[in-house]
Amino acid sequence: MDGRVVLRRAGTTDADDLRRIVRAAYEKHVVRIGREPAPMLADYTRLVGEARVWIAELAGRPVGLLVTRPEADHLLVENIAVDPAAQRRGVGARLLERAELDAVEAQRSEIRLYTNEAMTENLAYYARHGYVELHRATEDGYRRVFLGKQLPEGD
Repeated sequence: MDGRVVLRRAGTTDADDLRRIVRAAYEKHVVRIGREPAPMLADYTRLVGEARVWIAELAGRPVGLLVTRPEADHLLVENIAVDPAAQRRGVGARLLERAELDAVEAQRSEIRLYTNEAMTENLAYYARHGYVELHRATEDGYRRVFLGKQLPEGD
């Protein structure tokens, strides 16, 4: 089996795969949070037309996704998810690298994202990838931790 992670832009025909990946990645957090995390409620057919949505594939099978949006002064990573069956194989790291490329292409020098404070493993993961906590807040009934990463200045 080919272990290379291949990224491609998602299209509306990928919506079912996007929902499947999100459900697999987030279902373990439902009990901790007390309800479905926001990414499980998103309309992925609509998102593909409104944001940059990437799919990560291993051996031709969709196993991860990234949703980014340029904001006024940063790039927002709206969602990043990896199917648990494909975790620890570099998929998340490749998606974070793609987010950095999206930021550069959008001429943004900072990336921001958020996660639920109950998802403690995510906080540790993002810290290992250079993200720092900016603040915490309750938003839409979710207790969120907002993180950011400054990108190096280009030439």
